Formats: sequence, C-alpha cells, structure tokens
Amino acid sequence: MVAPLLDDIPERKRLARIAAFARRDGCDPALGAALAAHVLADLPLPAGAAISGFWPMGREIDISPLLHALHARGHPILLPETPKRGNPLIFRHWHPGAPMIAERFGTFRPDGPIGLPEVLFVPLLAFDRTGRRLGYGGGFYDCTLPTLPRARAIGCAYAAQEMDEVPAGAYDARLDAIATERGLIRCSVPDAFSRESG
Repeated sequence: MVAPLLDDIPERKRLARIAAFARRDGCDPALGAALAAHVLADLPLPAGAAISGFWPMGREIDISPLLHALHARGHPILLPETPKRGNPLIFRHWHPGAPMIAERFGTFRPDGPIGLPEVLFVPLLAFDRTGRRLGYGGGFYDCTLPTLPRARAIGCAYAAQEMDEVPAGAYDARLDAIATERGLIRCSVPDAFSRESG
C-alpha cells in the first residue's frame, strides 16, 4: 500500500497546526503589550480609519492593549462576529468597557452596530514572511478578506509562530504584514502603510 503524499495541502496544514499549537503553548499572552508598542511606533494608519481586532482565545497573543490605544487615538474599533461557515465575518463596534457576548470557539464579541474595517488585525496559528497565514481551519478570514479588497490585513502573533513556509492553497488570503512582540514584518504590499498615521 502506498503511503499518502505529504505534499497534500490539507495534510500538510494538519501537521503544521499540531506543531503551531505546541509552539504557541509556550508563549505568554502578555507579550501583546510589546506587539502593541511596535505597531503604534512603526505602522502608520490613516487618521480615523476603522480598525478590526479580535478578542484573544486560549493562548493567543493578547492585543487588547493595542485596541485600547487605537481607540484612544480616535479609531473606531470593530470586533468580529462569527457567522455560519462559508460566510464572511460580521464586524461590530467595540469600545473599552463594552459588554461582551460569548461566541463559538471560545471567543467574545460586542453587541454594537455593524461596521466595515479598513485595517484588520488578524489572529493566526502560524505565518511566513510572504504573508501566508495558517488559521484554525474554519476559513472565516479567507472568506472575508476578498470582500474587503481595499482593506489591509496584519497578522498578530508571537515571533515563535513563524514558519519557513506555510502550506497554502489558491484560496488562502495573504497578509500585508505581521506584527509580533519583536517587531513588524512587511510582506507583499510594501507601500500599504505609507499614509500619515492617525
């Protein structure tokens, strides 16, 4: 009997997720404060641009310091609501102290009005320097990003989540940059953030 080929993308993704979870488990979510400092110093954002973040689940890096800082700078902040599989994410306005509603998969969202982000800070399990992102397998961001062609997507991760090459298929959306506790990595769109910061 012939063994299955390891160049099969679903199998490569499955194995990559196992390794990524193991690497992430040794990281401290509080490193999100260092990530926030790098973004605020090195990533110019259009004044008043609507920003989508995420509420961390499990051992994800905690970007709440970044969300609070961007809100204080006058950016509308949105957090995603998870729809049925195959549908794009819904983004709802959030502010510090807003009541949060438990979502599927162990995350939370606000119950604010719906908005559209111009910049998205995206969770992930692994990334590479070409902007490929390994998610959890639900495909929600891969479904969402093509519906926001003018928006910029920045992955948020620990530096330890970097891979040499993330297995990816034709429909896997790429990131413009990745922010970690060690700094900012620009990927496929070097001039995406050339406008004045807000």
